[in-house]
Amino acid sequence: MKIAVPIEGEMIAEHFGHAPQFAIYTVEGDTLKKELLVPPPHEPGVIPQWLSSLGVDCILCGMLGHRAVAFFEEFGIKIVSGVPPMPADEAVAQFLAGTLRVTPRFCGGGHGHGCGGHGHRL
Repeated sequence: MKIAVPIEGEMIAEHFGHAPQFAIYTVEGDTLKKELLVPPPHEPGVIPQWLSSLGVDCILCGMLGHRAVAFFEEFGIKIVSGVPPMPADEAVAQFLAGTLRVTPRFCGGGHGHGCGGHGHRL
């Protein structure tokens, strides 16, 4: 299984499409490997396609738009949105243990739509 987490530093980025890096976690039995990658420029559908090409099965994120959801579903990538601000390693550990608590959060997409994403804190 491969899990992608958009990050800023070690923390989960608030909005996946504007994250400067993604942590890609590969789970093989009891082994967990982490790789940090810089995503391609943010354009509709580009990041979901990129993550799919990497073999990602699941994304853990704070918030994403409804168009992004459709792209992820098209590629068969499970979405776990509404992950609270925390270190990515901690979120993945909780997700794998079945203890991660989330409140799904979605925004309308586009710029200036007031979702609190795109570099703005809620």
